[in-house]
Amino acid sequence: MPIYVFRCEACGEEEEHHQRMSDRPMVICSVCKEPKLKKIIAPSNFSLKGSGWYADHYGLKPPPPKPSES
Repeated sequence: MPIYVFRCEACGEEEEHHQRMSDRPMVICSVCKEPKLKKIIAPSNFSLKGSGWYADHYGLKPPPPKPSES
């Protein structure tokens, strides 16, 4: 289940909730009990690691071959 972050517009408290995508969004703040929770976009922990990804210059053309000596 995804984790969603909500911020209360009344008190500024942030809360994380596990919810299905089909569940209704949370609206009641657990701290001040006001119906002012809004879903916010939180930074992700997703990162690409290992060889073959853009950070490792995947997809760059290899250098041209050196001219051979005759």
